[in-house]
Amino acid sequence: MNPLTLDQAQAIIQGALAKAAAQGMNALCVVVLDEGGHVRASARQDKATFGRVDVAFAKAFGAISIGPNSRQLEKMALDRPHFMAGVIGAIGGPVVPVAGGVVILDADGARVGAVGISGDTSDNDEAAAIAGIVAAGLSPAD
Repeated sequence: MNPLTLDQAQAIIQGALAKAAAQGMNALCVVVLDEGGHVRASARQDKATFGRVDVAFAKAFGAISIGPNSRQLEKMALDRPHFMAGVIGAIGGPVVPVAGGVVILDADGARVGAVGISGDTSDNDEAAAIAGIVAAGLSPAD
């Protein structure tokens, strides 16, 4: 496994923002984390509210620290709310269990980080995240 580079993290952001522009999405905030949950790069578009940074971070943090993409975390939260509450308390960080947080895989399928996006609908946030990962030459986890 090779660590997520700054160039890759910035390419993810640029790819996500290009997707957002092409689709006419609202202003986004994009946060890219490494495999340890540390911020590798982030961007907040003009007109994106400041709170979107925290939401984007929490989507990515939940995905990389718990395992599945944040869309699956939403299902877990609905199906097993007590378990999810316990996990969130145990990992010691914020989690927003809705679509928009996607785990990043390298060419060997190893988890190297996660990207979280907030600013539009959760489905659009997720689509932009996936587009950014692909634009960087990496793969999104299913």
